[in-house]
Amino acid sequence: MSYSQTLSDRLDSLQAVNGDVLSVTTGGRTYEGTLMPHHDFSDPDVLVLKLKSGYNVGIKVGSEDGVDLVQRPEVPAPKKRDKPVTGNKPRVAIIGTGGTIASFVDYRTGAVHPALSTDALVSQVPELADLADIDSKVLFSIFSENMAPHHWQELALAVANELNKGAEAVLIPHGTDSMGYTAAALAFMLGEIPRPVILVGAQRSSDRPSSDSPSNLLAATRFAIEQDVAEVCVLMHDGPSDDSFAVHFGTRVRKMHTSRRDAFQSINVAPLATISPDGVTINHAPRRKSDVKVEARMALEKDVVLLQYFPGMKPWHFERAVSGSHGAVIAGSGLGHVNKEMVEFISKSIYGGTPVVMTSQCLNGATNLGVYDTGRDLLQAGVITVDDMLPETAYVKLMWSLANSDDVATTMRTPIANEMSERREMNV
Repeated sequence: MSYSQTLSDRLDSLQAVNGDVLSVTTGGRTYEGTLMPHHDFSDPDVLVLKLKSGYNVGIKVGSEDGVDLVQRPEVPAPKKRDKPVTGNKPRVAIIGTGGTIASFVDYRTGAVHPALSTDALVSQVPELADLADIDSKVLFSIFSENMAPHHWQELALAVANELNKGAEAVLIPHGTDSMGYTAAALAFMLGEIPRPVILVGAQRSSDRPSSDSPSNLLAATRFAIEQDVAEVCVLMHDGPSDDSFAVHFGTRVRKMHTSRRDAFQSINVAPLATISPDGVTINHAPRRKSDVKVEARMALEKDVVLLQYFPGMKPWHFERAVSGSHGAVIAGSGLGHVNKEMVEFISKSIYGGTPVVMTSQCLNGATNLGVYDTGRDLLQAGVITVDDMLPETAYVKLMWSLANSDDVATTMRTPIANEMSERREMNV
């Protein structure tokens, strides 16, 4: 559905196009913002403006309401850094992969697209140059739903090279939707590292006034330089405040909300660290900085599936999904259960050489197949249990284990990168 003839004529008389700044006066109030594209589901008399706050508002325009052209700005070209590398400060490598943190709104179409230059992203945070010599490059420019295992491998190689060249830290701007998968993959592939590798994202694009991109990048840089930590981590906001952050182990974090800035949470453990105006609190004993050389083990068995059990799931659902795969992870119900019908087919897969790992879709708490009959049957069939490991982390670890270990079951059950608890406390 397009604009009504009346509204269309008024916009034509102003020669207004998407991206122009308009002022609309209606009901005694005046709204000023950037004209956004009209969608088929919008009322034909509604204009959509992006306000200075970064939020969109739909305004129904009547014949007596005022519509004026305020400004016809050009879309600015991405900025370049204006502060040169000095060699006198710690070198921080930033490897761009795309995602919302490195994205800009195209106001002609209303679409958000990945930026093409990490320089453009770094230029949004001039304070970075006061802390470190920033060495930035783009490895990918994609949204995180398009990340695949071969991207993880390329990224691991790039990170290892930067660390072995002496980078004080490696920061990875990354889309939030699959950031937990990438962080887990890097944690397993990189192994022991001499300096921190921090994935950082944003829930608002970089050119929006409400963007969390600059504060996340700045917090990650300060943490990496100032703290004696050498882990693969994810750093994101820890609350609505601009100066409250959490640093999560890369194997323990999940995006728990679609749009909140504090969407990321550590599961089954406290965050590695929290950052507030009062300072940094370290909650665990992390690996410390060292001079170790990175020996990345990047091999992955990519024919692995991650399935979620659901009531009424039929054995053939499992059989079809697993057919041709070299491993399977199931997010079972409760303590790690499936219905009895499926046990025989799971046993058949394991007997045929396809390992099956059981996790829980509950997220909090650990799997325990020793409580109920079905669980014991699964144990008898040879299902591998991984305690309180997240399903997506188990999926990534199984890919890595199949390619790097001769004893997959033992490797899966052995903590390597903080992905599971060696000792659990009961919450009463």
